[in-house]
Parts: sequence; structure tokens; C-alpha cells
Amino acid sequence: MDLTNSLKSLFIDTAKTLKGSARRLFMARTVRELGSGGQRRAERELGWNRATIRKGMQELEHGVICLDNFAARGRKRAEDHLPNLLTDIAAIVDSQSQTDPQFRTNRLYSRLDAAELRHQLIAQKGYLDAELPTVQTITTKLNALGYYPQKVAKSEPKKRSQRPTRSSSR
Repeated sequence: MDLTNSLKSLFIDTAKTLKGSARRLFMARTVRELGSGGQRRAERELGWNRATIRKGMQELEHGVICLDNFAARGRKRAEDHLPNLLTDIAAIVDSQSQTDPQFRTNRLYSRLDAAELRHQLIAQKGYLDAELPTVQTITTKLNALGYYPQKVAKSEPKKRSQRPTRSSSR
């Protein structure tokens, strides 16, 4: 079978619009029509992956569709690597948190910032520095648990009353 430029663009565009097993079956049927050496030719001229083509050929021959495991992709959460992390964070922050002073919200405010909390996790709970997530991630976990790090307002000195001076009009 001779592949013209119009056929190549048709095959490539069709493969891009399909997803999953439908795409693999389309690729396998196309390669089968190309004949002997079709996998290498499809890889070279159409830019298709030969492993995907082989998977499609298996699905076509046996009639069994392979399921894609999309849920296993991506980065795992910090709790998956360290299952006790959230309980340890809550144990440290609970002792140093307070409710909203005006009782307008259910938020818990903590004087600990995420960097200090990270240091206390290392010192008190025995975590290693390399295994703990970053400060930004710990801040996100604190907010998810309902804690909001807040700086303590420094007390300001009272303003002194103005003393009359010679140059004042008083």
C-alpha cells in the first residue's frame, strides 16, 4: 500500500482524535493493511509508537481490551508516603493554636509557621529532613486541616499626649 501525504495526514489526525483502546485498534488495523513491515513503516512515516501498535495488535487478535490505569499516573500525595504525617502535624499544632478571638469563624489560628512546624516534626516526631515535604506543602496541609498560621500582633506602645511647646499655639 502506498502512503500519500493526504493518507498520512488522515491517519495521523484520526489517531489523534481517538483515545485509549479505540486508538490502538485503529492503529493495529491500519498497520495490518500496510502489510509486512507495517509497524516499522507506521513508526517511521506516521510517528506512531511501536509498543502502542503491538498492544493494539494483541487487542485485535485476542479480542481482549487492555484497561488503562490513569489513576496510577502522577505524583502521590505526601500522606501516601508518610501515613502519620497529618496526625503528627495536628498533634503539634493543637497545643499551640487558638480559635478566632471574635468567634466569627471556626478557623483555628496557630502561632507556628510551616517552617517552624517542619523543624518541630524533625525534632519531636523523628522525621528525617529529606523525607519531609517542602514548607509550601506543609502550609497546604495546615490549611487543609483547618489551621491558619497567623503572625502574633506585637503590642504597640501607647501614644503620649502632645506636650505644648514654645512654638505651638496653645
